[in-house]
Order: sequence, then C-alpha cells, then structure tokens
Amino acid sequence: MIMKRFWDKLGLAGIVVLWIIGIINLSFFNIVKADVQSVNAKAAFMMDEKTGQILYQRNATKKYAVASLTKILTLAVIMEDIHKHKLDWDQEIQISKDVAKVADDWHFSNVPLVYNERYTVRSLIESMMIVSADGSTEALALADAGSVAAFNYKMKVVAKRAGVKNPEIYNMIGLSNGELGDLKLPKIDDNQENQFSAKDMALVSKYLIDKYPEVLNITKTKYANFKIRQDNEMKMENIIYMLEGMGYGPKKGTMDGLKTGKTDAAGYCYVGTGTFDNRRVITVVLDVPGEYSNQFIQTNNMIDTVFDKYQLVKVDKNNLPKKYQKITITSKKQKKKISVVPEKDSALWLQKKQNLSSLTPKLIVKEQNKVKKGSIVAKLVYKLDKRNSVKINLIRK
Repeated sequence: MIMKRFWDKLGLAGIVVLWIIGIINLSFFNIVKADVQSVNAKAAFMMDEKTGQILYQRNATKKYAVASLTKILTLAVIMEDIHKHKLDWDQEIQISKDVAKVADDWHFSNVPLVYNERYTVRSLIESMMIVSADGSTEALALADAGSVAAFNYKMKVVAKRAGVKNPEIYNMIGLSNGELGDLKLPKIDDNQENQFSAKDMALVSKYLIDKYPEVLNITKTKYANFKIRQDNEMKMENIIYMLEGMGYGPKKGTMDGLKTGKTDAAGYCYVGTGTFDNRRVITVVLDVPGEYSNQFIQTNNMIDTVFDKYQLVKVDKNNLPKKYQKITITSKKQKKKISVVPEKDSALWLQKKQNLSSLTPKLIVKEQNKVKKGSIVAKLVYKLDKRNSVKINLIRK
C-alpha cells in the first residue's frame, strides 16, 4: 500500500523525470566505462626498453612541460660523474643558504635540509628519487657543476646522447625559472619550464637504465630513512603508487620505478618502468587531469591496451628463418659463410593475429677483420610500420 501511494502521488510527470534520470545515469556509467579503456593524458608513450620498439604513442613527439620528470635526466648526469669518480656515493655535500631555502619551502616536494649540515650523495639521490625532494636535487647539481647554467649544459649533453633533439632545459629540478629565486637564469622569463616530449622522456629513461641499471634498486624502494641531523630522522615513503603492493600495481607485470612530476603547467606526469613477460618496458604519461592517482590509472590503461593488442614473440634459433641461419661475411678481404643465432633474449612485440613468419626482415652484415664466436656479426631489421622497426643482433655460433 505504501508503494502504491508513492506512485499515485508521483504521477506521470514524476515517472518521466525518474526515467530521464535513469537514462542519464546509464549514459554516465557507459562514459566512465569507456574512459577506463582509454588513456586520458595529453601525451602518452610506451616502448620496449631493450629494442626501443614503440608499443603505444599519442602526441608523443610534441614538447610539454615535464616538471620533476627532469630528475631522471639529473640522475643520469650524477650517475655519470659517480662512475667517473668525480662524485662518490659517500661524499658529503654541505648545504648552502640557497639550497636550504628551497628545501624549506612548503610549496615544493622536499625533505628538510639544514643550512651548513652535510648529507651524503647517496641520501640526496634517494630523497630525490623516492619523494622527489627539490632541495636535494639542487644540492646534488650545484655540488656537481657549481652553478645552474653549468649543470644545465651537462644535462643537455646527456639528453642529446640519449637521442633527444633540441632539449629545452632551465634547471635541474623541473620548476619554473623564477621559482629558483636567486639561482634563476638571467634574461630568461620566470615562467619558463623544461620542455620534453613523451618520447624524449622515454629515451632519457632508457639511457639511464641501460647505463646505470643499479638506480632501479633506489627507485623501487618503498620506504627509506633520511637523516636530517644526527639525532633526527624521517621516514620516506615512495610516492610511486604503482610499485608492487602500493595500490596501483599492474595486473600483468611488476613496476620498479621511475619518477612522477607535477607543476601547474605540466599537470600530473609519470614515467614508469617494469617487467612484463620478463621484458622491460618504459611508459610515459604527460599532463594527466584529475587526482594524483589518475596518472597511475592512465598508465595501467595504456599497459592494458597494449597487452590486449600485442604478444611478445621470441626470436631464437628455433624460429630464425633458414636463409639467415648461415650468412656470408667479409673477413680479412675473404668471403666465407658462418652459422649465426639471434642474440640471447631477442624478441619483438607482434599483434596477436600476426606471425613472425609473415615478416621479411632486412639483413645487414657488419664488415670486420676478426669474427670471434659469440660476437655480433649482423643485424636483422624487422620493419613493422612506417615509424617502427626492430633490430635483432645475430651472433656467430
């Protein structure tokens, strides 16, 4: 009876209103469902770390502000100088007034750095990569190069080496030029920020991982202690929530880095790296709208989109085309045939309905004087589309 009275009082007009609301709600559900399956970012990019094969790209070559993703490049410069023994992991860096001021600014990501206190290179790198500490980043760069301009130059050199064309760099942190205060570059607009494309950031990340894979031991660290003073420590929690057990880890693999970033101009940005089918990939999303967690949600959307479309196909002695199992090489002005096999862990990503046998690779043979067993003697280049090709090294059996 109660329900009957309710519908009687509601009348035809009310029923129509509820019907419309139902349609709107259903439409909203469908929109949300569609968004989950797309990648909601201004730019996005995903590639195989070893071969550089592009697995996903959108607006991937257009340059945008990248905020603290800059610190991936900063780390590459610092790691190079550690390997050259210009810096040492246990070397202590004394904190200047300018650095202490940045570290004490609540507007920025930070751990406390006390003026005139000393901190090890290791602890500054850990805080830079685990909690994106801006003061720590500045301290490292200034200790390494002496000035913002000098460190910028070193960053540009490394970026170009990684394959970035015309890198636009104003500081080691990813802040606007004006936010560096007394350390800002003269004759440069205060609003200028570092500009990279999504593909640029993937190339820089690949360079870092290829040359200094030990940095992943830091970027995958979930918790670490930072000693502010002798009697004062703080616990750092990694702000990358895609790490295993951190809430947004991918279903089909494991992420172990790499860096987040956020400014008003850049929006939320994230470069990730992890292994899927025992294969390392690099992901990039730039200017993701919404809440902090959405950068990880959109990265997962991209990963799911890729693995719904592609499968990893190994290239080994069992599926190497017969005509490439023996190749002719020139050694000491003599031509001879030798047996070859693909380099260990050679693979490429193919669409799920595609077979390796349907592709016709191009053989490129190296000219060399000595051909030792196990040495690279040739490459097979698989052209997958207009912008995408994968090189498979062939080694002497």
